[in-house]
Amino acid sequence: MSMPSTAPGAAPRTAPRTAIVTGSTSGIGLGIARALAATGCNVVLNSYTDSAEDHDLAAALAAEHGIQAAYIAADMAKAANCRELVQKACARFGGLDILINNAGIQHVAAVEDLPPEKWDAILAINLSSAFHTTAAAIPHMKKKGAGRIVNIASAHGLRASPFKSAYVAAKHGVVGLTKTVALELAEHGITCNAICPGYVLTPLVEAQIPDQMKAHGMDRDKVVREVMLAKQPTREFATVGQIGETAAFLCSPAAAQITGTTISVDGGWTAQ
Repeated sequence: MSMPSTAPGAAPRTAPRTAIVTGSTSGIGLGIARALAATGCNVVLNSYTDSAEDHDLAAALAAEHGIQAAYIAADMAKAANCRELVQKACARFGGLDILINNAGIQHVAAVEDLPPEKWDAILAINLSSAFHTTAAAIPHMKKKGAGRIVNIASAHGLRASPFKSAYVAAKHGVVGLTKTVALELAEHGITCNAICPGYVLTPLVEAQIPDQMKAHGMDRDKVVREVMLAKQPTREFATVGQIGETAAFLCSPAAAQITGTTISVDGGWTAQ
């Protein structure tokens, strides 16, 4: 097992916090990992691939920000892997301060055409993984008397759209889980909140475009303009950097009394 990557010549930090970000080798997860690293947090990157590139990404993050970073492989569709991720991270860094539940997948289809195995996978990765990592993280955070849990939900955690039954169900579940965890931990110095992005131009969103084109009978530009960004009054995609900075704020001292809520980063979508 490789040791955490440390930037050569990095100045020592006083009790840096440790953060796990699930699904963090690209897209929103990587944006959040970078934002937290920029604040001085040690960061655990995660995916299921366990490639040389994954470990190199952790090393590059450490070198760029002068923190420690490690890549830990875990299949977020498997309950045991989710819980083991937390335990391995705590073993490496001596505890856990921040948990970002970001891992997610998508499949676009009408309810009657949605393969049951896709439903099961989406619920497992988008919702159940957050339960398992949170359950494993709570004892470590209680021991410290402090912690931050941030769940990446979606505008679809607050609103529904056709052809996304599993995703909408999972993200609504994430919002409910967030509120429950926040109430249970309110007197333990641990907050739990959800970020609800609208459309962010990530590999996940790019992968949805062909399915949306097929479902709506439109070309790419038209489906982006009239189906995807039509719900965002700004008519602009949010950026991974904006989601990352929002997560970093929720993990800051300024957010100590923000818990059990959702923060929409959706260009005004859910204001309608």
